[in-house]
Amino acid sequence: MRHPFLAGAAAVITAAALAACGSSSGGGEEKTAGAGPGASAGPVAGAPAEPSGSAPAGPRASRSSEPPKTPTDELTPATGTFTKKQKKYLVDRVPKGMDPAAVLQTGQETCDRLTYLVKVDRDIATGAVATGEIADAEPAARQLCTQHRKLVAEASRAYPDGRYEGARLRPGGYRDVAPTKNCGWEITGANGKVLASGSSDDERRSRITIPAAARAFTSTGCYAWLPEGDNG
Repeated sequence: MRHPFLAGAAAVITAAALAACGSSSGGGEEKTAGAGPGASAGPVAGAPAEPSGSAPAGPRASRSSEPPKTPTDELTPATGTFTKKQKKYLVDRVPKGMDPAAVLQTGQETCDRLTYLVKVDRDIATGAVATGEIADAEPAARQLCTQHRKLVAEASRAYPDGRYEGARLRPGGYRDVAPTKNCGWEITGANGKVLASGSSDDERRSRITIPAAARAFTSTGCYAWLPEGDNG
């Protein structure tokens, strides 16, 4: 589910960031079984990355159907030269016939968005990467804005709204980013037994613990859950 506040905020923040560059989080409370109205979280819109321990939902183009990429030795700008890290970012990312500078600009704009959002609220920035609202953050942080590598790594361990089980379920502590009044979550164990559940009608941020006995975790309306403590 695309968080309504963040959808608007991200657009405003992104526009401001790009214009400027030329191209609080609150406390929470631990939620346990029986705390607050039980939320039987069902299917949610916007499937998370790799739900239920499987491959990401949605069709993916096969590698053979991708357009041919510009060879590394042909990655040159119309004027000037690329730096070493810029060229590394462009390797296998520029379709033949496309200006590599345009692809580089996209990566730099991603870095600009990350930098600005971190200044506003680091948790929101991490959540935006986790939910895919900031796309292609991993290659940008790996090569162009390395100061955001830790944030992107944290986002890869986060839980956007959705259902998780199997290999995607990791025990540990988590905090939500920006819950709506419809935020609900549920942790189930063997045979579907509810181990913990909760909901938020006051939009206060929460902390939960996914135990080792958990078999599934489902969230809706909470935007994203970020790992914390030793789990972060």
